[in-house]
Amino acid sequence: MAQKSTLKRTRERMRAGIVGVGFMGWIHYLAYQQSDQADLVAFCSRNEAKRNGDWTGIKGNFGPAGEQIDVSDLGVYDSLDAMLADDSIDLIDICLPPSLHADAIEKSIAAGKKVLCEKPLALTAADARRLAQLGSPGDVMVAHVLPFMPEFGLLVDAARDGRFGKPIAGRFKRTISPPDWIPDFYDPTSVGGPLIDLHVHDAHLIRVLFGMPESVESSCIRKDGVPKFYETLFRYADGRPVTAGGGVIDSPARGFTHGYEVSFEKATIQYEFAAYADEITATIPLVILHQDGRVERPDLGDGDPITSFVKELDAAAESIRSGEVSPLLDGNLAADAIQICQWQS
Repeated sequence: MAQKSTLKRTRERMRAGIVGVGFMGWIHYLAYQQSDQADLVAFCSRNEAKRNGDWTGIKGNFGPAGEQIDVSDLGVYDSLDAMLADDSIDLIDICLPPSLHADAIEKSIAAGKKVLCEKPLALTAADARRLAQLGSPGDVMVAHVLPFMPEFGLLVDAARDGRFGKPIAGRFKRTISPPDWIPDFYDPTSVGGPLIDLHVHDAHLIRVLFGMPESVESSCIRKDGVPKFYETLFRYADGRPVTAGGGVIDSPARGFTHGYEVSFEKATIQYEFAAYADEITATIPLVILHQDGRVERPDLGDGDPITSFVKELDAAAESIRSGEVSPLLDGNLAADAIQICQWQS
């Protein structure tokens, strides 16, 4: 077993190793190149071409396609077990398919590493709660990126500092075209379907903004017994109306859309984005509708999607440095999000 690795106070930058060189592994790689708090120092892959730096076959639904990367300054391993023996690594960045998360987390924590695991933490709430308790508090962090995106982060910041009062209502949407490139998308033992893979983003955000609902009421269309398209009402003791909908539509014409309208006591915030098959996009830019009638359109930066992942990695590095895990990366909160999704199914 590798000796326990912690981030020394004398060393400013977190040192990470990626396991899972697919689309999210590539996005995380790009984010490390821009981070001023975290360095990618290693990765592992069973694929020899990827170990040699050929990541050109990687593609996803945002960001640039994979490229040939320079691996000369990286520790390159053919297995997670081999990478865990590298005592210079502080954190294992898990970008594997969901069904492989548990084994990778268990091994990493046993080796004395911190963990940042891509969402979902697990395929069931029971497994997620168990994994969130491994190691010391905060050792298992979960990469729910939505709160780090400026369009959604503004909601989180406003709920935290009370600038508009308390959040009192919300409508959320998240819809994709058929994910034909994932043959086991609806398999509950592998990917988990739209609720666990897609809606978990909004379940996590709702949990952050409004707290844990007492119950949910959901209607859905199913595929192979798994919810495919759904609308859900989240019930709170004080009656706040919170709803979310989406899933998979049977057409590739609209590849992706997400958005929301969230009301606070003193303002309503609206945002929506959609991408269509003709390569045209439609956006309702984030707008704040103040109670006094003012319309505010805040500047959210250059729109580079990688920036949100940089913020996420930096939050993980700061969590290790300070010993206080960011609430947005907390494994227990991620487990709550999966519980919400299970209630809907």
